[in-house]
Amino acid sequence: MDADTSLRTLLVGIDAACDRVLAPLFEDDEVPTLESIYETGTSGALESQIPPWTASAWPSLYTGTNPGKHGVYGFLSFDGYDWDVVNATDVRERTLWELLDRHGVTSAVVNVPVTYPPREFDGALIPGYTAPEDPDCHPDGLLEDVRNAIGEYRVYPDDDADDVGRAYSDCVRMRGDAFRYLVERFDPEFGFIEFQATDSIFHERPADDEAIRTIYRAVDRQLREILEAHEPANVIVASDHGMGPYDGHEFRANEFLRESGFVETERGGRGMPTWATVRDGSLKEGTDAGRDGPGIAEQAMATAAGFGLTSQRINAVLERLGVADLAAAYAPASLVSAGAAQVNFPESTAYVRSRIELGVRINLEGREPNGVVPPAKYEAVRTRLIDVLRSVTTPDGDPVFESVGPREEFFHGPEIEHAVDVVTVPAEFDHFLSATVRDEAFGPPSEPWNHKLEGTVAARGADIDHAAGVGRAHLFDIAPTVLSTLDVPIDERMDGNPLPCVDPAGTRRYPRLDENRSVDTSDEHVEQRLADLGYIE
Repeated sequence: MDADTSLRTLLVGIDAACDRVLAPLFEDDEVPTLESIYETGTSGALESQIPPWTASAWPSLYTGTNPGKHGVYGFLSFDGYDWDVVNATDVRERTLWELLDRHGVTSAVVNVPVTYPPREFDGALIPGYTAPEDPDCHPDGLLEDVRNAIGEYRVYPDDDADDVGRAYSDCVRMRGDAFRYLVERFDPEFGFIEFQATDSIFHERPADDEAIRTIYRAVDRQLREILEAHEPANVIVASDHGMGPYDGHEFRANEFLRESGFVETERGGRGMPTWATVRDGSLKEGTDAGRDGPGIAEQAMATAAGFGLTSQRINAVLERLGVADLAAAYAPASLVSAGAAQVNFPESTAYVRSRIELGVRINLEGREPNGVVPPAKYEAVRTRLIDVLRSVTTPDGDPVFESVGPREEFFHGPEIEHAVDVVTVPAEFDHFLSATVRDEAFGPPSEPWNHKLEGTVAARGADIDHAAGVGRAHLFDIAPTVLSTLDVPIDERMDGNPLPCVDPAGTRRYPRLDENRSVDTSDEHVEQRLADLGYIE
């Protein structure tokens, strides 16, 4: 490829990268290209946001705003008690590449989460996480062109592959091949490539050190080939959050709220999906598609549930026997749902909708379809929730949360109504929060590794003052920093600031995104993928 390209700033997103993960790789010379950026440029910790999860954090990074402005708080969006997987129509602020477009700057964007369906701008975009496997790209027909040029391109790894590390590494290679093709074709000044596999492997195989190293070596290889092919003037590496072990407990907030009188439950209702429901096309409905009523097995399970034999208890036994996954693969989801205790949203005072949101939603009258809390009692109920949750301690006597407070302490902006009403931040992110209703409020963490608040950032290049450092870098600072390297004023609504290592290009007011389109994700494969990684319980 021709190295004489106009690529001025390259933003490399490495999901879940942090010092805990990178240090041993640097020590063993596993990722020399990445390490050289840290050694010859400037770097430091990058504080993530609340909540520090992929679907909300990447929009914060590429808009420079908090979720109260861009509107995405987790992997799920809610309409009353119904839900869908989030997509780009849920992002209510302009992205980096859309702001650059207003200044005549062309961009190439590959695999960035929550970018499907793409909006028009000068450049090219292949969507990432939460997109379907064969997504619409920008411009139309781009995905077919990419596949014709480089061969296979997948959004998600091959689920049938025997070698997980190889399957993820293949996806990493596809990202690099596609990005180089787009830079060659569109000659952009800004490029953004994101690698998701570095996060997913920790959800699936946290103890598989060789698979983790294989994936990072693949990322480093692609980064080297991009730098050699296109020689960007500036390179910025950033992660959306960190990753680390969970040594605490699993806290089942809805079970605790049930015991505290806030949550009402039912057997086999329309609550959030449980351990097997993700396989059905009727995932969001919690019922079997094409069935008029419960079958004999479902009726039997519901009857058994009346005597305390719930699917959660059955699953606990299966887990001890080591056959829970096998049973989940063959048991109809409706059978599990029929015996499962689930949140009865319309009858509850408050509840956790999704663990990823890190908080509790109040069933407010006039806001929710069947709200039971009058507006006049909202603050009293919220205060009581905050007091109760602040007092929760683990079986060891330690606080579960380092912070519990009203959403206004964490979010601000026109999309704050979509947030939880009470935000709960786990102590050191060492406890696994769950929305499931089980027989006990505490248990062992469902995942031994999960997200941490501290990520990483590094920058090197012609427009980077290496001696100035990155200061106390925050996720919101990445978009303003990128814009500054391209001499583009930042949006005055952004919550971040350019890092000390770049010269600010000023601020200006851009019109807020006024597009009012909304599309459903409604993709079983996407929902299954999120469930496999523990994002949907």
